[in-house]
Amino acid sequence: MEWIEVIVLVVSFGVLMILGVPISFCIGIATIATMLVTILPVPALTTVAQRMATGLDSFALLAIPFFILSGQLMNRGGIARRLIEFAKVLVGMLPGGLAFVNIMANMLFGSISGSAVAAASAIGGFMSPLMAKEGYDREYSAAINISSATTGLLIPPSNVLIVYSLASGGVSIAALFLAGYLPGILMGVLLMLVGMMIAIRRKYPVGQLNGWNEGIKKFLDALPSLLLIVIVMGGIVAGYFTATEASAVAVLYTFVLSVLVYREVQWREVPRVLLSSATTTAIVMLLIGTSMGMSWILAYTNIPQNVSAALLSLSENQIVILLLINLILLIVGTFMDMTPAVLIFTPIFLPVASGLGIDPIHFGIIMVMNLCIGLCTPPVGSVLFVGVGIAQTTIAKVIRPLLPMFLAMVGALLLVTYLPDITMFLPRLFGF
Repeated sequence: MEWIEVIVLVVSFGVLMILGVPISFCIGIATIATMLVTILPVPALTTVAQRMATGLDSFALLAIPFFILSGQLMNRGGIARRLIEFAKVLVGMLPGGLAFVNIMANMLFGSISGSAVAAASAIGGFMSPLMAKEGYDREYSAAINISSATTGLLIPPSNVLIVYSLASGGVSIAALFLAGYLPGILMGVLLMLVGMMIAIRRKYPVGQLNGWNEGIKKFLDALPSLLLIVIVMGGIVAGYFTATEASAVAVLYTFVLSVLVYREVQWREVPRVLLSSATTTAIVMLLIGTSMGMSWILAYTNIPQNVSAALLSLSENQIVILLLINLILLIVGTFMDMTPAVLIFTPIFLPVASGLGIDPIHFGIIMVMNLCIGLCTPPVGSVLFVGVGIAQTTIAKVIRPLLPMFLAMVGALLLVTYLPDITMFLPRLFGF
């Protein structure tokens, strides 16, 4: 391995990030700088442009803008409020009931929208004032909302799992979607247990038990929203449509639900929703394009192969290697956004995992769970910033109540890492 290339790549990328340059430009400029010190038959700029275009020329990536648009419609269409009311029926009567409601609603909304930021914004916007009114500590409610919002990146549909499928060379998106259910639910359950212990210690109020009539009413009100999960995943698993086609179905369904049935998105708001979705899509696609360029230069300089050899030279014990990979990804997640992290580090660590006999589907869930924790940590945790803003508090005040939530998330990560059946049960059940 030519160390000069590695040094140029790492140093240029790190310096640009410290200077506050947007992450996609950091990736692109670092890639070009590395190519300039590499003997290539064509100019660096041309090569980067070609790799970006080639990387984005994927049918599977069409699902991302559709799921983003679907999430935007859900965020504005009254779906979050109905899911919160339904969650109250299910878990509102438990100790610290509103914390349970927050977690459950984030799991439900995240599983429909596929966006942690959208979940933190939509659910937090409703729950933060409600929890403050009932006497819950503002920072505690923010910590609950921030940590549980990430479950939506595991419970499908999930854009980041589509990105991993692309970076891994074509792992089945349907299998990844199925694999995410139990780890996502496990993370939510552990967060609930931590929330319950804190609620009991602080003597937070217990919600009232709803009657059957009220419960059925709330369920029927939320049922059209919940049916989206059945339609999308049922159609994919049954083979009626691909994940990309399912994303288009999701847009059509949420449009009808938000605009025509619930009527909480007015026709005059539709252009604004489309513009917001297009802006988000452009940011994500630029990240994907530049990351594909960096992935190519990594492969060209044999960095993944050398990292794999270095890790395996330290130990051939699967437990030790997975622990090292988890530690590295946890650190990476604190300063890098999820999409570029998946695109850059999948080609580096997936060969190591495959060499140890770890299924690519299982490894994809491990990666995503790692990086979910990074979304809740400074300095670049997008969900952390959104959750703090919604709760009208500060990061410094939220970090302390977040620590027990981090322990729950790390506990879920370790269980999923070393008990692969948690991840692989549903894919194997459906023949993947």
